[in-house]
Amino acid sequence: VKPQLVCEIQFTEWTKDGQMRHPVFLGLREDKPAKDVGFEVEETANKASKQAEDNLKVPTQSETTSPASKKTKKGTVKNPKKKKAITTEKASDGESMIKKNRKGGIDKKIKVNGNTLQLTNLNKVFWPEEGYTKGDLIEYYQKIAKYILPYLKDRPESMNRHPNGIDGENFFQKNINYVLPEWVKTFEVPSGSKGSINYLVCQNKATLMYMANLGCIEINPWSSRINSLDYPDYLIIDLDPLNVDFEVVIEAALMVKEVLDQAKIPGFPKTSGSKGMHILVPLGAKYTYEECKQFAHIIVKAVQKRLPKTTSLERSPKKRPNKLYLDYLQNNHGQTIAVAYCVRPRKGATISTPLEWSEVKKGLHPSQFTMKNIFERLEQKGDLMKGLLKHKGIDMEKALESLAGLI
Repeated sequence: VKPQLVCEIQFTEWTKDGQMRHPVFLGLREDKPAKDVGFEVEETANKASKQAEDNLKVPTQSETTSPASKKTKKGTVKNPKKKKAITTEKASDGESMIKKNRKGGIDKKIKVNGNTLQLTNLNKVFWPEEGYTKGDLIEYYQKIAKYILPYLKDRPESMNRHPNGIDGENFFQKNINYVLPEWVKTFEVPSGSKGSINYLVCQNKATLMYMANLGCIEINPWSSRINSLDYPDYLIIDLDPLNVDFEVVIEAALMVKEVLDQAKIPGFPKTSGSKGMHILVPLGAKYTYEECKQFAHIIVKAVQKRLPKTTSLERSPKKRPNKLYLDYLQNNHGQTIAVAYCVRPRKGATISTPLEWSEVKKGLHPSQFTMKNIFERLEQKGDLMKGLLKHKGIDMEKALESLAGLI
């Protein structure tokens, strides 16, 4: 029997023989294909990805450039003696040692944030059509660190790992129950099903590069921080298209802005890096996830009322053919989306990119922003989302008063 349907079950824990204890059926999840759902990978995940790397024949390509350094931060790892780089490249990020491993892959040992980082199989191709390698991915995250880290720091991270590139098998990893370098931080989050989940928390550039070395292409952080875990910093409106042109996404995004303007609250748009868009509203960690979700529901109902022919609040793709899903359920406790500036495992190595509202118009498409051109944009515009976390957070009661006549 092959699984064809996906359902959502609430339960207290897994028994030793693999059964759910106290299961409660919550409904079908027609928005998720069965092939994308499985048991969460734990201790076997790290072994599986390492074995996959060892078994792969690595194409011979030039190694990536050395990452750039920062001043040493406080930590428990002692700094090893510096060694001269055995490469003709300029070591712009601290001293490194480059060598070939047994399978012909390029390995490198480098110091980042004062910590020694072992990078492996840098010349493994992750994007076959473009020829981008694992080393290119790590170099990207090294360069983008100062922009992406504010949206990762102090947050539990879910890692979308592709140890053999975008055409290989992938898995989402939350729980970390194997030995990490001392300088990589984790945080345990209570979980009714498993007792607790030990999440990785990305606090610095070294950890960011460590994650990329695991084959983590896409990073999905919580919208709340570990010191205020039940209170998200922002609300998420996820515009998720199904068999519609991106112009429909643009139209819906502009309607979201109209509703937010009516409520006198700001919204920060970004491409998802895939097919849709995300619009984030600052909350300042003042409201619970449930309050956040209910408020987001009000916003999307107002949008759907104005765009009934092209948008839907139905989760099931079968019930919303050729329509844009206005997803407010990404505001459930612990739900995540791809973070701003992360790479997506898609053709072109696209980036989830913050936008100016003036850019949300005909001609915009997520494929325009990639791992190779994002830095030119950042030089011109800077971080367009920096106001999100600096904002004190909206006044939800006042906003609801302004929205009362829109529903």
